[in-house]
Amino acid sequence: MRKIVLSMSVSLDGFIEGPDRQIDWHLVDDELHQHFNDQLRTMGAFMNGRVTHELMAGFWPTADADPSSTGPMAEFAGIWRDTPKIVFSRTLERAEGNTTIMREVVPTEIMALKARPGGDLALGGADLAAAFMAHDLIDEYRLYVHPVLIGRGKPLFRATDAKTGLRLDGTRTFGNGVVLLHYRRAGDTATG
Repeated sequence: MRKIVLSMSVSLDGFIEGPDRQIDWHLVDDELHQHFNDQLRTMGAFMNGRVTHELMAGFWPTADADPSSTGPMAEFAGIWRDTPKIVFSRTLERAEGNTTIMREVVPTEIMALKARPGGDLALGGADLAAAFMAHDLIDEYRLYVHPVLIGRGKPLFRATDAKTGLRLDGTRTFGNGVVLLHYRRAGDTATG
């Protein structure tokens, strides 16, 4: 069965964006971007909320035509175009290309997606992650901790009474100081 993998960049103090949605503190250089490409090209679909999807769809489909794009950025443009996308939105009327709209996070529908053949499912966005966490649907957490304290903004994890046991599966330190913390559900014995 496919896994749902939350993959997010986060500041050391736990924020995914600043108070005005700033992400200019993300330290994504070619090494880190190539790592993202290597991870994401194996995914069966990208799952995002409407805001994240629209930001991605507004840039990545033609990023490889931009002369200022680095090699890894141009490579990701192709990955973005080719990978199926699922956008969770109650308001989006239609989506372009290989994008499916789902209105709600319905556990039975998500389990049906997981049961289909193909690569794992990449989950992005704090709000969508909170909805998936409320239903205990996330199998892996890949947190990219950037060496910066931004003080305030949107936290990755909302306050909750739920407790989820995790097991550290690995770490990696990148040349720019970003550290990957890769966790799996405590009961999951798969490695990779």
